[in-house]
Amino acid sequence: MAVLAAVVVVGVIFRKSGASLIWYDEVASILLAWLTYYGAALAALNRAHIGMPTLLDRLRGFSRTALVLFGEVCTISFFVVLAWAGVRVLAVLGGTSLVSLPSVPMSLAQSVIPIGAVLFIAAQLLTIGDVLGSAKRTDTIAGGQTLVAVDSEDVDR
Repeated sequence: MAVLAAVVVVGVIFRKSGASLIWYDEVASILLAWLTYYGAALAALNRAHIGMPTLLDRLRGFSRTALVLFGEVCTISFFVVLAWAGVRVLAVLGGTSLVSLPSVPMSLAQSVIPIGAVLFIAAQLLTIGDVLGSAKRTDTIAGGQTLVAVDSEDVDR
């Protein structure tokens, strides 16, 4: 993010001085795409991505596990397709380069698609155990007493 900000600030300074850089807007847009893809993978690793935690917190047992697994299968399937499409895009862009920087291959700029998708898949797989294991829920009821709901699977352990 700091690199993106620096590129934009440098580009604005040069433009205001009357000596516009021809490459900064293209590089800034590529850096923004990289920031988006890699940031999404980091958010997935921290389980800070879009979800419905309130619904999951209200469910218990098989219904909760089934919903979590269904969501994971949908998410991972989407990113598998995205990674596959990203690899196909790289094959199509084989010999092309950036318009403003002909020495930089377009495949380098677009490599964020399959790499980001694979990172997102890895993040989902690394954290699925945390989501499935967080079936215990603590509620505070009137009078300040604490009620702990435990799945039957946890009792067997």
